[in-house]
Amino acid sequence: MDKKEISGRMDKTLGALQAEFATVRAGRANPGVLESISVDYYGTATPISQIATIAVPDPRTISIQPWESNLLKEIERSIQASDLGINPTNDGKVIRLAFPPLTEERRKELVKQVKGYEENGKVAIRNIRRDYSEKFKAQKKKSEITEDDLKDYEKDLQKLTDDYIKKIEDLTSAKEKELYAI
Repeated sequence: MDKKEISGRMDKTLGALQAEFATVRAGRANPGVLESISVDYYGTATPISQIATIAVPDPRTISIQPWESNLLKEIERSIQASDLGINPTNDGKVIRLAFPPLTEERRKELVKQVKGYEENGKVAIRNIRRDYSEKFKAQKKKSEITEDDLKDYEKDLQKLTDDYIKKIEDLTSAKEKELYAI
């Protein structure tokens, strides 16, 4: 059993989940919320971070300063079209995003969204477990491993799965605390 390979796949799932959590805004300015927004840059969809300087001057504001002034309108349009829910202000040189404090209702919606990401992460981990479990059973069927080896591998695989599920739950509870912090 190649634990490194299995852990590597599970780590990728964990990384993807953390990236999804970063896009959920928690009432404070986080440049990660802009990761999923692309701008049409000379006919190519380009992430904002690749065509502008992004700064967080205070906990509730993100400023975006494009390297080319003709991109201001395009960036503004992309932010408005996104599901960010924030109206950008454009002063001719810099676009500012002011993050209002979250309402209780919005916090609950975001927690529900985070729970959905958590469930998707758990499903992905379980799918990895299933893939390797089937692989081990196929090896047993071909007599490449013994019955005892199969039992040991499945036990180790289940422990690894449980560890990663626990990590996902810990990440989720940390994100929930962040969302409910005022």
